[in-house]
Amino acid sequence: MPRLASLILAALLLVVLPRLKLAAQETPESLLLKATTARREAQGLALRAAAAFDRRGGDHFVAGRVKESVADFDMAVKLDPNREPWHWRRGISYYYVGEFEKGRKQFEGYQAVDSSDVENATWRYLCMARLSGVAAASKSILKIGDDRRVPMRQIYDLYAGKLKPGDVLKAARAGKPPPPALNRRLFYAHLYLGLYYEVAGEAELARKHLYKAADDHRIGHYMWDVAHVHANILRAKEKKK
Repeated sequence: MPRLASLILAALLLVVLPRLKLAAQETPESLLLKATTARREAQGLALRAAAAFDRRGGDHFVAGRVKESVADFDMAVKLDPNREPWHWRRGISYYYVGEFEKGRKQFEGYQAVDSSDVENATWRYLCMARLSGVAAASKSILKIGDDRRVPMRQIYDLYAGKLKPGDVLKAARAGKPPPPALNRRLFYAHLYLGLYYEVAGEAELARKHLYKAADDHRIGHYMWDVAHVHANILRAKEKKK
């Protein structure tokens, strides 16, 4: 046993002594360099983790796991705060879990980096309508610049109380656009008409337009996923009746 202890002690000395010697040779500058390098590596890992949480949050939402999407989007923003004002998808997830105040703040934050997005104004309107009613939402609708997508201007004016629902569909069909463009226009028209009717308490009209957006006018965009998730929520509620 004494011989074994001596061998262990010798082995430890072989490992520890060089490290102690190296530590003694380190200067404040060398330690600062190591700390700076470690901090940069940690920041890089945090950004990669944020991107991973963000991707998974989007996947959760598309699959209808909205609460999980909120958790992942929140973590992405926590790890990379620069994402926060741009994260309109998080605002939409907040809306679907009933976090309307958080949604309102998210869309107002996005307004600061993009003031020409009608959709952002409409989602903020929807949050406000849930919080304070449609009249207050219409009165306080965000001011939007030049969003040239058809029929976004008409959708905005509808939510602002300046047009009727039929004006949105009329604008979407105007000018004889080619089939892909018409399909895209009609998707957005029906989506935002459905959302508009829903907060106004017109459940039947809301279902009609939201189902048309999700079922008849598929487009390759996250907003179609939103329509699809919303339609599935409505159908699940109908089955429970």
